[in-house]
Amino acid sequence: MTLSEEARERLAEVVALQPTKNAELQDRWDLESGSEVHQYLESELKEYYYRDENSLICATEDAAALVGADDPEGERILRVPPLQAAVIDVLAGPEDRSQSVVSVLHDLRDAGHDPEVDDVRSALRSLSDKGIAERIQRTVPTFRLAMAREEFTVEELD
Repeated sequence: MTLSEEARERLAEVVALQPTKNAELQDRWDLESGSEVHQYLESELKEYYYRDENSLICATEDAAALVGADDPEGERILRVPPLQAAVIDVLAGPEDRSQSVVSVLHDLRDAGHDPEVDDVRSALRSLSDKGIAERIQRTVPTFRLAMAREEFTVEELD
């Protein structure tokens, strides 16, 4: 299957953001609805993606190879939007006490960022879906990194 330049770029985003949701791709691709994302995936990228047991969008191994996302040294490279990168910078480590969404929001603001609380909550959930953060239920859901910062490299997506 030959992909257009746009399809190849979008496939690279699916690879980088996986596992991801229609809404995250809808925002990145500037589409009107999650249905449009689904239609695009089915019409242009059907061979290169699947949905996992939680209905999250994942790229196939062929997709990763096609867009050159394989790391020959086996290091985990995490390509995330700027807010998720900022969250990783301030989020409690795997041995630390987990943080609430509001605590992460305050740490982000202390670091010079000014996101909305819903955006922080979404970023934390996305990082949790990717296995980078873990969700721990206390009185409210809290989060911390699931692995040491040295175990992965973060690259911000444009």
